[in-house]
Amino acid sequence: FGAAGSSAAIEARDLAPDADILIIEKATEARSGGNARVSGQSLLISNNAEALARYQRTMSTANPIPEDMLLEWADRMTKLEPWIKDRAAEAGQEFLRGTGFTEREAVLEFPDLGASEAVAYTATILPIPSGVWKALKANVDKRDVRVMYETRAMRLVQDVETPQGRQAIKARKGVIMAVGGFENDLQMQRDYYGLSDAFPLGSPTNTGDGLRILQRAGAQMWHLRNQGQSGGVWPGLKIPAYDTVYLRNFLLPAFSWIDVDVEAKRFYPETNELQLTHYKEKRHGRYLDTPLPYAGPVHMIFDETTRAAGKLVMEVMTWNAVVEEYEWSDENVAEVEAGWIIKADTLEELAAKIGKSPEQLAATVAAYNQSCAEGEDKAFNRRPETLSPIVTGPFYAVDIKPAIVCTGGGAKRTIDGHVLD
Repeated sequence: FGAAGSSAAIEARDLAPDADILIIEKATEARSGGNARVSGQSLLISNNAEALARYQRTMSTANPIPEDMLLEWADRMTKLEPWIKDRAAEAGQEFLRGTGFTEREAVLEFPDLGASEAVAYTATILPIPSGVWKALKANVDKRDVRVMYETRAMRLVQDVETPQGRQAIKARKGVIMAVGGFENDLQMQRDYYGLSDAFPLGSPTNTGDGLRILQRAGAQMWHLRNQGQSGGVWPGLKIPAYDTVYLRNFLLPAFSWIDVDVEAKRFYPETNELQLTHYKEKRHGRYLDTPLPYAGPVHMIFDETTRAAGKLVMEVMTWNAVVEEYEWSDENVAEVEAGWIIKADTLEELAAKIGKSPEQLAATVAAYNQSCAEGEDKAFNRRPETLSPIVTGPFYAVDIKPAIVCTGGGAKRTIDGHVLD
């Protein structure tokens, strides 16, 4: 019962006022909403279909989209803004230019691939952090649509006549599959992405049910591993009590920190704006994952200045903050006291506590601090304005987990959503 399911129900009711419409939702009502409820709520608004098609075509080089579908999609995208504004108005909520939680008017992902021409601005619906989803749900609630919560779809019944007799079919006119991804199915993460360890930032109920249902029905699969890798693999912080992870704050106000791999060495430019490229770096002319999901166990190493500067986690774009409503402490004090963030008086002591070489961690921090003194990160080209030395004890470490924003791909389909076998 996320954005896709809500939108489908709204359109179905408006097009067929007398239809019997049923939403089947796996989660409880309190935990419904899917990833849409916690996704950050940013909406891409475009008024240039040609540029938008070119932008998407370039991002999809490794997994091309049929040209007729791409052009039709881009054209429809440029006509979507009035519909979104209508949904906000009907719900009594405010449509806003901007993200609602940063100063940017436009979020330009993969900026060198044509984003500035394709994206007119970014929009959202207040309130943050779930305004878009709340508006869509409010629109559904006003339309006499039945919802069955705590009801997990298992398969599509295609053979009515079986050895056990005739099976009842509830769907008289059609079934719309709006089933989310497989963020919380580790085996599928291993099979499709090659990840040995991964945790969702979004709904814990996204376990790939829809893909399995569609495969059983004979659907073709496509785009399961694409250049954008859907939402990508981001740095997450895991709390023992929850299945999902927090997203590390990419707006941290302090920069006296680094990430180190299993060998206590740096491996990428940690503070660059990788959120704009789904945590991918451009290498060999293509965007490829940072080593983050393959370098573990990864630890963020920081000093007292960063600890006291603000929350290590985002309060949007994460299930724990929005739905579970765990309140992360302002200066990370409660998390240090709980033992989730490791504290030590020296770097060598810190390394021993996290199972890394004390000598190597000290050498890594010393080399990084030298880069700060020189004003240039020759090893990884980290932005000069973010080169702040790690010098003020005590020192801290937190385990960084591969965090999945969302998965993509799935059943091959037409522009009108008809699944192909």
